[in-house]
Amino acid sequence: MFLKRLSIVNYKNIGEADLAFSPKMNCFIGNNGEGKTNLLDAVYYLSFCRSAGAVRDAEVVRHDSGFFMLDGTYVNDDGDDESVTCGMKIGAKKHFRRNKKEYKRLSAHIGLIPLILASPADTVIIGGGSDERRRLIDVAVSQYDGAYIDALNRYNKALQQRNSLLRAEAEPDADLMALWEEQMAESGEVVAAKRAAFVDELVPLFQDFYDRISQCGEKVSLRYVSHCQRGPLLDVIRRDRHKDRAVGYSLHGIHRDDLEMLVDGYPIRREGSQGQNKTFVISLKLAQFEFLKRTRGNVVPILLLDDVFDKLDAGRVEQIVKIVGGDGFGQIFMTDTNREHLDQILRGSELDYKLFNVENGVISEREVRHV
Repeated sequence: MFLKRLSIVNYKNIGEADLAFSPKMNCFIGNNGEGKTNLLDAVYYLSFCRSAGAVRDAEVVRHDSGFFMLDGTYVNDDGDDESVTCGMKIGAKKHFRRNKKEYKRLSAHIGLIPLILASPADTVIIGGGSDERRRLIDVAVSQYDGAYIDALNRYNKALQQRNSLLRAEAEPDADLMALWEEQMAESGEVVAAKRAAFVDELVPLFQDFYDRISQCGEKVSLRYVSHCQRGPLLDVIRRDRHKDRAVGYSLHGIHRDDLEMLVDGYPIRREGSQGQNKTFVISLKLAQFEFLKRTRGNVVPILLLDDVFDKLDAGRVEQIVKIVGGDGFGQIFMTDTNREHLDQILRGSELDYKLFNVENGVISEREVRHV
């Protein structure tokens, strides 16, 4: 599936745009702060029903505007057009539709348009808290396993209810507490098993991409660390209930799980250079792309690459150029402030492409090649 056309109204700093895209390479040139990332975020929104960066939907509405609207026309694997539209007025409910039919549950849309985004914000995966690394896994697994989303939602609901009981002034009802703990354990073990299976399959793909980009300069590894590995999750959750009551929240469960990231045997967050960190997260995203493509029966995800060459030496840039310029990818959206990087990719490939200028939220088509 690829995005053929996108109409944008009042999304971040983009007032209005109506764009037709290449089914292969789409490049966006502009200085920082002009709207390149916002364009990619609009494409991301139509896959995930949310922004990659904004916490609340109201934050994506253009300043001094009361609403936003996105309207995408996709071409599916059978060659047929499919429309995905989204809109929201400030203070009102968001509406999300596929082929003019509104979703009852937004989770039903996740995975319809598989997509991977690599951006400078990904460095938080290494330097941030464990929630960022869990989100990396959740975003990937949710795109091919609907049961995962359901189990994660059930777990989070039960966790919220248990935490409410822990914070209550009165002593919590023991039976009600046990009920929520059992639901956490049942759903949590499903989530943890699916996360562990995903990481096991991701590791060799990730290591291969890292070797190709770094030219085997370092040895990297990943390991999923879960409270489920300490024994039956129900026992783990109940073990320190008195401590949970003292602090007012649940200290144990899959909401505390993590993804251990190592370079040459040491945590990359302590030992990694800027270039190593950037190579690490780009390799993770490319591995996710390859994993999704294989898992979805060679349904090729859309790939968004936002300013991926910053802080990388010339050798690593060259290797990424070779990878993304190959024929293993479907539709690619790529941004950069440096025309030279994109020219390297376009010269080194035989792909169709479109090149766009982005300035102060205005996006204009600049160059087209049909092979």
